[in-house]
Amino acid sequence: MTVQTPAVDLAREFGLAGIRNAIERPRFNLAPTQMMPIVANDGQRMLDTYRWGLIPGWAKDASIANKLINARCETVAEKPSFRSALKRKRCLVLVDGYYEWKQSTKPKTPFFFHRKDRKPLALAGLWEEWTSPETGEVIRTCCLITTGPNALVTPIHDRMPVILSKEGQEQWLRPEPQEAAALMPLLVPYAEDALDMYEVARVVNSPSNDVPECIERVAA
Repeated sequence: MTVQTPAVDLAREFGLAGIRNAIERPRFNLAPTQMMPIVANDGQRMLDTYRWGLIPGWAKDASIANKLINARCETVAEKPSFRSALKRKRCLVLVDGYYEWKQSTKPKTPFFFHRKDRKPLALAGLWEEWTSPETGEVIRTCCLITTGPNALVTPIHDRMPVILSKEGQEQWLRPEPQEAAALMPLLVPYAEDALDMYEVARVVNSPSNDVPECIERVAA
């Protein structure tokens, strides 16, 4: 994931009331376990940062987060790790773009996906609040929801994150509980004509490389 848009601009773009927490510098290779810019459906409409990797409130320890990076739309309403959050704790994850790897090449080839107009994306996410039994620390976490690919993504990967329209964002952020039947129509592939992609260098393969070179286009 990349997050280059300043927090004030994210707040303006998505009509937020303010900024509670923000990413302090541009991110070119944001990875699981790191802090993501989100807007929770708590009725406050504030930009915040939650850790990527969901820890359900009932979890015995935080290690489960490593397995709960993404939730598949086909099973999100059924799996115990996600179904309660889908009903009550939804969020937008705000990024500028994301990476996907073409598996059929050896080694696999990274591609960068972004909106054609370069505006930030609002990804459908879930959030949870977990209290450490050892320290009492409260940790707020999130995960992404994925769906099948659109025509642009299909040659590269068989999944893509759910990207919400303006109308979808409004429904997703409603603070009241919502049933899965009302939300499932939102969890569909984004229009391919609104997105673009290009091949990037394999420097992005390591999360330790969080540099502008990650998004540089590889010459054809």
